[in-house]
Amino acid sequence: MSTWLINATQATIDGLIDGGIYAWIGLGLSLSFVTLRRLNLAYGATALFGIYGGLWLHQKWDLPLPVLVVVIVVITLVATAYVELLCFRGRTTVSAQSGPRPAGEIQNAEIVAMAASFAIWMQLEQVAVNLLPRHLQAFPSIAATSEWAIGEIYIRYDRGLLAVMGLLCCWLTAKWLAHSRTGLRFRAATDHSLAARLSGLRVDRVQRHAFYLAGGLSAVAACSVLLLDGQVTPMFGMWMLFKGLVAAWLLGGHSLGSVMGGGLLLGLVESYAQWLMGAQAREFVLYALLFILLVRQAPVTRKGLTA
Repeated sequence: MSTWLINATQATIDGLIDGGIYAWIGLGLSLSFVTLRRLNLAYGATALFGIYGGLWLHQKWDLPLPVLVVVIVVITLVATAYVELLCFRGRTTVSAQSGPRPAGEIQNAEIVAMAASFAIWMQLEQVAVNLLPRHLQAFPSIAATSEWAIGEIYIRYDRGLLAVMGLLCCWLTAKWLAHSRTGLRFRAATDHSLAARLSGLRVDRVQRHAFYLAGGLSAVAACSVLLLDGQVTPMFGMWMLFKGLVAAWLLGGHSLGSVMGGGLLLGLVESYAQWLMGAQAREFVLYALLFILLVRQAPVTRKGLTA
């Protein structure tokens, strides 16, 4: 096997593994924006706040790992409820339209909510840094110390398992939304919110519960990533937000299937960029894709603002 083919195969495998993780991160944003029509810029900050709060308690009382994960999820849910109360409650979109609205179509009230969530992002991040001032914080690690070798191809099976878990979580969530009674309520509250209200469904309550679900998913995804990385910095919240945004929007964001595809595509593009142009190109590609997505959605956003 030629060196070029070996490197291409390795980059493809690494990209797919990273893409599965990105899809898991983008799942919560997809629920809170595509399903609930709310873009939460504090998405990564709530997970960061939960992680730092959990680590602060862990340093004081040496919590067992399962307890630490539960504490992080609980703190993240509290922070998510705080964001929902201050930024989104009472701003539910009521519309008689049919079908989900494309990702990026934003109305006036949602611009206000999005700006408010940005302010809460800054607030939560600052509180987290005040709890643990050091830039680099250790996180309990369960990362594997070896790799699978198939000839000259190497696979980190712990990250591969994490990617499979992420894709499985996206698939199960999609099936749950499509076939369960609770999923039917979520879809009715989103696709036909006016009809749902007239039929007696408490749309605000349904959307609030879905918002909390998105926060819980973000906490679990964040813990899973950090259990393999073994460290965290204050930039982790922004990393989660940007990866999630690109994964959710890259293929349009119309369904959870597009989030899975968007995450995988993002992972492949980053991996190929690193292989062909070096490590710095990996970060450049992420920001370039985010810029392109924002520019692509700009005409839709202006249309919504003038409506």
